[in-house]
Amino acid sequence: MGRKEALSDSLDNEQRKTLEQIVDHRSGANIEWRQVRALLEALGTVTEEHNGKVRVTVGGVSEVFEPPREKDVDEELLSDLRRMLARRS
Repeated sequence: MGRKEALSDSLDNEQRKTLEQIVDHRSGANIEWRQVRALLEALGTVTEEHNGKVRVTVGGVSEVFEPPREKDVDEELLSDLRRMLARRS
């Protein structure tokens, strides 16, 4: 079983689609922050920090993200998400 399949076992259809868009490197996919946050909450723990940033812990790996000002995530945030999900133990 591949990494993406292992991650998606407990996800609903929308979360699975969001994961595929992130992992499959679909630039220009217009992934909304609300979709990413729902995915991260399904995969692990999401905590808002006092400075407006979001601490995410998935499978023992923690990262802090700054939510985008616009509704869609940018390429830099997608890259950070891919890296985090790849490092997940």
